[in-house]
Amino acid sequence: MNLTEVLLESRLVAIVRGISREAAITAGKGMTDGGIRLMEVTLNTPGAHEIIGDWRTRHEGQAYVGAGTVLNVQMAKDAVAAGAQFLVSPNVDLSVIEYAVEHGVEIWPGAMTPTEIVAAHEAGARVVKLFPMASLGLPYLREIKAPLNHIPLLATGGANLDNISDYFAAGAAAVGLGSALLPREALAAGNHEQIAACTHAFVEAARVKKL
Repeated sequence: MNLTEVLLESRLVAIVRGISREAAITAGKGMTDGGIRLMEVTLNTPGAHEIIGDWRTRHEGQAYVGAGTVLNVQMAKDAVAAGAQFLVSPNVDLSVIEYAVEHGVEIWPGAMTPTEIVAAHEAGARVVKLFPMASLGLPYLREIKAPLNHIPLLATGGANLDNISDYFAAGAAAVGLGSALLPREALAAGNHEQIAACTHAFVEAARVKKL
């Protein structure tokens, strides 16, 4: 399966950071039950490789599992060995992009400036993560899409149920979601049903294109 096509169809990536392996079980079940198709655990999460392996075992056929905060080629190799099916980074590292392209692994590198976005795309990234969106804001996204409308952008940071439609209206091809998907009280209580309900609301919002 071409995961870039999955991304552009589902328009959401769930991002999990700083979570315990036990809590990740609750998070993974809730998010997949809610309909999320792409789940990412950042590699600066303790036990990230074990979480990737757990998720692959538990959710094969439901969702695809990736690694985030991939900063160098060795991290990319280790993530793929652990079972990561796609890679995400907060920056543009051409050697990481080259490794991913050569090995047929989807990669969505993070970029902020037009120069970085174009460089990442020309290096082989078919989608580029625009980061940090919470700081850049929607006007920046709209402006940068004008000359770069041929490059799909994964807008990451600051999205919630109240503004996610504005992200799509501003030109985001997809949105990266973090804490908005995982209420702290639900994780603490092991309440995967609450997480599923929250996730489902975002999945439904992503299906509605704001005219």
